[in-house]
Amino acid sequence: MHALSIPTWIIHVSSVIEWIAAIWFIGRYGEVTRDRAWWGLSFAMLPALVSAMCACTWHFFDNAESLEWLVTLQAAMTVLGNCTLCLAAWWIWRSSQQTAIDDQ
Repeated sequence: MHALSIPTWIIHVSSVIEWIAAIWFIGRYGEVTRDRAWWGLSFAMLPALVSAMCACTWHFFDNAESLEWLVTLQAAMTVLGNCTLCLAAWWIWRSSQQTAIDDQ
């Protein structure tokens, strides 16, 4: 655990907790409004959470060479997460456009 300072650990852990809370709140919003696009966003956020957990795990074990595959997994999850978030944002936009047409 010597790879990061205590303040940096606080930032890392609180960011992961915040992301988990955001996933939960967005998922609940999707359920309450019955808008599957928002519910989909909560699932689209999961690869980014996995990416963050990979980084925290690797740092927790002092950036051990035997766990270097976590860096590759983190990078892959970041790319996948960016793509899923982009698709989810498009889905929300499309859903809002359809709602605007239906309201006219």
